[in-house]
Amino acid sequence: MPGFISWISGLFSAAGPKPQGAEPRLFNPVTDDAPTTEQDAQLIQNLENHLFCWLLDSPPSALKAGVPSLDAILSQLETRLHDQTLEELPRQPLTLPKLMRALSDESSDRHRLTDIILSDPALTDQLLQIANSPYFRPGDQPIESVDQAVFVLGIDGIRNVISAAVMRPMMVARNSREALFAQRVWRWGLACARSAELIARIQGQDTSAHFIVGLLPALSYITLRREIHRICRISRYGIEPEPALIRHALARYQWTTSQLVANEWNLPPKYHAYLLAAERPAPGQVHTPLNDGMIIGTREALRHAHQRNMAEEKLLSLVRLDEEQFVRVRKALIQMLDGGNQPHS
Repeated sequence: MPGFISWISGLFSAAGPKPQGAEPRLFNPVTDDAPTTEQDAQLIQNLENHLFCWLLDSPPSALKAGVPSLDAILSQLETRLHDQTLEELPRQPLTLPKLMRALSDESSDRHRLTDIILSDPALTDQLLQIANSPYFRPGDQPIESVDQAVFVLGIDGIRNVISAAVMRPMMVARNSREALFAQRVWRWGLACARSAELIARIQGQDTSAHFIVGLLPALSYITLRREIHRICRISRYGIEPEPALIRHALARYQWTTSQLVANEWNLPPKYHAYLLAAERPAPGQVHTPLNDGMIIGTREALRHAHQRNMAEEKLLSLVRLDEEQFVRVRKALIQMLDGGNQPHS
């Protein structure tokens, strides 16, 4: 993408890690008539804190604890991001270019999608697993073939299943230490992606693209966690990363890593634009589906896991949806999350 390298370089123009107050925010709500109020900013900060406590399975005190080697480790991470040398950066899936063209082409039919999927046996297996997962399967009958999946789910439904199937292998836990984190990040990512997709549909925007970019922050989280573990393992510190260290890395570099993944995968320019608009909303800008989708998706993922979250009336005040639209999005999210029929972790 033209200008992408200079954009990345600009993020690191100041030497050394950013101070805590200068960190990018995961959620950046904006209003059309006035800047975000202090009360709204506090609501957002609380939601972020609840999310990190859940994902890292740690109390607030552990995430605020001091980390003696924090600056040195984050400096190494920042250098790798700047130089685009992350060892854990997910590589582009082989069939992704064909899939992207098919997904972005409204005239794509079921046979074209089926042929592309079947050309990759690993993707075929993953897609059938995802299509039969409680999050996506529309009924009680198992889906036994790709053609059946496309027929049962429809073109719009299969687009999201394909996106999830492409990303899922990269987010499967590699060991017991990251198992709980990976499970929760995947559930959170699905909630954010589904919410962003639904809001994009309401606003007449590209639903498939918003589902994909809604999953990228979750993929960036697992990528950053693994990179931090790698740095700590080979560094002179020889420590197991503390929750506070991982929390700082996720909060500080989530959007940069999402952009790097989008660049590595050669996603179209509009995907970068969606990410950038969510990271740095312009004054007076209408809320983006990704911004609002991540706020609603996070709240519902936390609520579903019986974690501290946010009151519904406060949530509604932070997003650019009317009450009827909000209820529609929330109902679909609840159906997806409850469809998991899995114990809350």
